[in-house]
Amino acid sequence: MKAFKLFGLLGIFVFSLVAQTSQAAIGGRVLDSRQKPVPGVVVNDGVNFTVTDKNGAYTLPADGKLCRYVSISVPAAYRIPVNEYNLIRFYQPIDAKNTSKSYDFVLEKRDKVSRKFNCLVFSDPQPKNDFHFVRFFTEAVPDVKNFLKTIEGETYGFVEGDIVSDALHLYPLYVSAVSSWGIPMMHVIGNHDFDLEYAEASEVDDWAEGYAEKKYESYYGPTDYSLNIGGVHIICMKDINYHGRKKYDVRLLKEQLDWLKKDLSYIEPGTTVFLNVHAPLYKVINDQPSREVLNILKDYNVHVFSGHTHYHKNEILAENIYEHNVGAVCGFHWIGKTSRCGTPNGYMWVEVDGNDVRWHFKSTGYDIDHQFKIYKPGKFDTQREYVVANVWDWDPACQVKWYEDGVLQGTMEQFADIDQEYARSGRVNIFRTDHLFRAKPSKTAKSIKIEVVNRFGETYTQTVKL
Repeated sequence: MKAFKLFGLLGIFVFSLVAQTSQAAIGGRVLDSRQKPVPGVVVNDGVNFTVTDKNGAYTLPADGKLCRYVSISVPAAYRIPVNEYNLIRFYQPIDAKNTSKSYDFVLEKRDKVSRKFNCLVFSDPQPKNDFHFVRFFTEAVPDVKNFLKTIEGETYGFVEGDIVSDALHLYPLYVSAVSSWGIPMMHVIGNHDFDLEYAEASEVDDWAEGYAEKKYESYYGPTDYSLNIGGVHIICMKDINYHGRKKYDVRLLKEQLDWLKKDLSYIEPGTTVFLNVHAPLYKVINDQPSREVLNILKDYNVHVFSGHTHYHKNEILAENIYEHNVGAVCGFHWIGKTSRCGTPNGYMWVEVDGNDVRWHFKSTGYDIDHQFKIYKPGKFDTQREYVVANVWDWDPACQVKWYEDGVLQGTMEQFADIDQEYARSGRVNIFRTDHLFRAKPSKTAKSIKIEVVNRFGETYTQTVKL
């Protein structure tokens, strides 16, 4: 009898413990605009994944201590939902107090799925004050509006973090400005987008008391999510581990790597994947555990889009992984008109046609064919006898040739140095860019033509008189 009572008490204790640490499953439905069910939609709560059944229904065992949002990975056959400001809305906050709530989504079916679309990739708009925002509003915003008039097809905006510079009160102004572009906008969180009063949610015991992503999430939603456009699977992820008061590490947490594995388990190997992060992946993988991301991505054709560095740099991380570390919208914090590598303030235009991906950097205030700049002899302090070209979108497949008085002289010599225009901006540091090229003209030369042929076989030329 005593043994039976002891067993009964133990059972009550275990049941009570389970009741305290678990949460009733959440669920809902995904329907189209005609109220028909949409089966096969991937749904996640930040930890757990599932797909909708034939009735468009799903359930998830969301834990209120781990999960703040329920999100759908919008299928390519449906349009990306947006709110009144053209911010994408693929998510709903989880209400831990209302266990009976149904988290339903309505999607608009496309007439047909086109595998052609455009992306404009923006890194680090980063206004800190009114002066910065005025420059953003009067330089970047109208440039994008005008450029959008010149391209055809659906266009989406990717913003690679540092939307503002610790000035979270500027979010409403920023949102109002970019909504005028009339394109769906998706974001990742940068180190300057956290509330510096707090550590990130993964390091906070009670979210009700505040956490560093809270303000960001109130505008842009969860920090790790995915969706599908054409034949491309698009992923956005946080790669800043924020400890508060501007202290952070560049890394992907184990929980995020687990999330990524689960997300990609629904995607066919060989698919083109766009991974959007703030800090470039070539810096993230310096953290040994984060290197696992390369293995997770090994079965896909991956383009990584990143910011953070305030320079423009192309990195081939693996045979299947090409990273575009995009020059900043703000250049170097709205001082002068270039990033640290001499790339003009601007953004990237990406054209997608099935698995064919092409890109060009768009300099603010210039036509799209402005793909490099030239310094005449005497204009580059450390290279006074040379003509120097800064070819910001260079990668190993590019060719940079030079002609003296119409005669081909060969390829220019690549070297690393501080870009001269940036050096004159007053914010000199030791950063040296390697997308500089030089050639030494003869003393009798009258003109120099530089010809840049990019990896797509497109040719850009400039000629200077000596």
